[in-house]
Amino acid sequence: MEETAAAAEGVPVPDARTGVEASTRYGGMSIRQCVDKINKSLDHPKVRFLREHMIDAGCPVWVRLLMPLNCKDQGFAGGYTSGKGIAICCNHMTFQDEINQVLIHELIHAYDDCRAKNINWKNCYHHACSEIRANHLSGDCHYKRELLRGFMKIRGHEQECVKRRALKSVQINPHCSDAAARDAVEAVWDICYNDTYPFERAP
Repeated sequence: MEETAAAAEGVPVPDARTGVEASTRYGGMSIRQCVDKINKSLDHPKVRFLREHMIDAGCPVWVRLLMPLNCKDQGFAGGYTSGKGIAICCNHMTFQDEINQVLIHELIHAYDDCRAKNINWKNCYHHACSEIRANHLSGDCHYKRELLRGFMKIRGHEQECVKRRALKSVQINPHCSDAAARDAVEAVWDICYNDTYPFERAP
């Protein structure tokens, strides 16, 4: 009941006094435009599916935990922080599809956090597993997206993309050295790539 009511309310526009609304100097869309597109994303089939399964797992996704922000670091489209929520870097967004993808990717991290109960984001292996799942199950590595990024390989492109993107994310983790990140991705690859839950198979 409460989740349905929260979803109906939509993501609120942040108070302009926080300074986020005025900070469009980095480019992309305004916070208000971003909020409109985030609210539209809540009706995306994959977003709805993941939210429903998080509710079933006892971890409802409140819309107030979807945080539209302007981010200074150009390397991020968004991120998930355990206990805080999902940040969407509005100033790095241009299209609805980009926001849909960020929410789907980060909701998979949130789902993993909920499902595992004891996931430790400082642990390179835990982090690597969730990154492999998020990149595999979100559609981030669809061949059309890879072509737009300039990666032209067709055969085996999806697994290569998942591994590349997962490694890049784990390497950013301040608790994981480059070598530790590589070891972690390789060590958990088979089990985590093949773990498609809550989807029956990779979408």
